[in-house]
Amino acid sequence: MSAFVLDCSVTMSWCFADEASPYGDLVLDSLQRDSAIVPSLWPLEVANVLLIAERRQRVTQVQTTQALSLLRALPIEVDLMTAEYAMADTLHLGRVHALSAYDAAYLELAIRLGLPIATTDGRLLLAADACGVSQYLTPEG
Repeated sequence: MSAFVLDCSVTMSWCFADEASPYGDLVLDSLQRDSAIVPSLWPLEVANVLLIAERRQRVTQVQTTQALSLLRALPIEVDLMTAEYAMADTLHLGRVHALSAYDAAYLELAIRLGLPIATTDGRLLLAADACGVSQYLTPEG
């Protein structure tokens, strides 16, 4: 079993039918054998995206509950050290690569743990590549 850093862009592809993608499906399928790790901001980011989707009537509360049940059942570990690096390494990565602090937190975690990253965010992928972090799997499979 291997591990990877999972970002919110891929996670949301599992929660919204119109965001589904072959890459997202490939990553989801890989969780039958691999595990994911996320920065401690991930649960808040997921909750926020789902709340906004509810407010915009994109999903119902029932659909949000179903999505959260799916996510809770997956082998996703929340990193408890994210905050320790936020005001130094994460901030630095955000500055150097013009990333939000949120995206920089995923990159910092991948660098710190020496893991590939699963993301569909183009800017984050470019920054990861520049830092020597590989993309988990590839969109082509």
